[in-house]
Amino acid sequence: MHLPTFKKLRVVLSLFFFLATSLVLVDFLSLLPPVIVRSILFLQFTPSILNFFTVAGGAAIGFMVVLVLTFLFGRIYCSTICPIGTLQDMVAFISKKLRLRRYHEPLEPHSNIHLAFLVVAALPVAIGSMFAVNLLDPFSNFGRLSGSLIRPLIIVANNVLASFLELFNRFDLFPVEVKSVALASVILPLLFLALVGWMSFQHGRLYCNSICPVGALLRLVSRYSIFKIAIDADHCKSCQLCQRVCKAGCIDRKSKTVEFERCVVCFNCLTACPSGGLKFVLSLGSPNPHQQVVDGARRSFLLGTPLLFIGRKIAADTAKVVKPQKDSTIPERKLHPVTPPGSLGINHFTQTCTACHVCISSCPSQVLQPSFLQYGLAGLLQPVMDFGASYCNFECTVCTEICPSGAMRKMTVEEKKLNQAGRVVFIKQNCVVYTENTDCGACTEHCPTKAVTMVPYKNSRLPEVKPEYCIGCGACEHACPTRPYRAIYVDGNPVHLIAKKKEPEKKQEVNLKDDFPF
Repeated sequence: MHLPTFKKLRVVLSLFFFLATSLVLVDFLSLLPPVIVRSILFLQFTPSILNFFTVAGGAAIGFMVVLVLTFLFGRIYCSTICPIGTLQDMVAFISKKLRLRRYHEPLEPHSNIHLAFLVVAALPVAIGSMFAVNLLDPFSNFGRLSGSLIRPLIIVANNVLASFLELFNRFDLFPVEVKSVALASVILPLLFLALVGWMSFQHGRLYCNSICPVGALLRLVSRYSIFKIAIDADHCKSCQLCQRVCKAGCIDRKSKTVEFERCVVCFNCLTACPSGGLKFVLSLGSPNPHQQVVDGARRSFLLGTPLLFIGRKIAADTAKVVKPQKDSTIPERKLHPVTPPGSLGINHFTQTCTACHVCISSCPSQVLQPSFLQYGLAGLLQPVMDFGASYCNFECTVCTEICPSGAMRKMTVEEKKLNQAGRVVFIKQNCVVYTENTDCGACTEHCPTKAVTMVPYKNSRLPEVKPEYCIGCGACEHACPTRPYRAIYVDGNPVHLIAKKKEPEKKQEVNLKDDFPF
């Protein structure tokens, strides 16, 4: 293959992965079926490795494919598959077009700093904490960028356009309500975007070679890649063109070497070289095809690192809303947050979720929202069931089907209908039937399992709960009109249970001969 063709192929593939991944994360209409979503996210490194160790299925070996590609050709993931890598390239391209920076400068290796970030991310995983991974993982950050910043803007644009078309009696689009926006889910992505934007604007792929933990791990593997970019000293004219276009700053024109472990395999140098002084050659796994360097400490770190990983449609509104005349007085006592269906429980979920927000973006009812401190600081921004925003559709299993990390196990609709993520709690003293002697029944109207029923009370009917039938969908809590405290709410189960299935009520038989009804 002609050398410049490598770059063209890389650009096409990186744009494909970037656009496909972005579409998954901003798809507020759930247009993509789960099988397509899983296919697009198959090669995302961190979710794949977590999915492998939690589910151990063939669909979770994407990270192995990435490792094989890295061992063969270098950091293909960083240059082609990682959406944050492509985002950095876009920023660098814009800065070049605006003539704010004419060329890249050589960068310091930052080896020790980069390995330190890998340790910071990997060690907590071994003891069951995903906090550092959630903050540093590139795919998780891109998920929050797309889901918390870009997706709401697209929804606003959709709503404006839908209103405009309505003026001409066109209803091709329909307005979509944004149920809830968490401040932390906006601030952190903005800070990350500012950091990565500045680093790529000023120094190309500095983030990839100094902070990114996935880049650090692949950096170690790429030292022993079979094929590498190398300088042919006999043909090199020392024109510096390759050095100027190297976004990783890993080419030393004086010694005529390429520090391939920092190379993100963008192939810019192969395209820029006018003399054929750069080759993509068979290196037989040596750190540099022209210079053999053995670093025992890093090799030991490489062997030990995998052990760290192993160790460890819109909701329907109520038809009739009761407006209480008095404020409720007794606070809800929620002992545990409600984790999504298929998550098995709080510990399993918080130890495997990367807070990539794929499920939040795909949730049709928008009941999944970024957490703040519901799971503690270590679970910041991991999805939580927010019944103030919406409730979980009874027959929806989208989140369990598209979760890339295995934090939510895939469930059938029948399994989901008996998965008890939480249990209903009723506070009679907050209920408008008790406090204002008025009719309501919103909770029982929305309960899909009949865990909430109405029983006679004075001249009205009062809710009665049977928690053993509850699945924790939050429909009752979302529908309850009392404020500031709900009269009925769902308290999460630390470990998900199986709800008791309520048998359908037998219809009363009528003997038309003996008891004619009218």
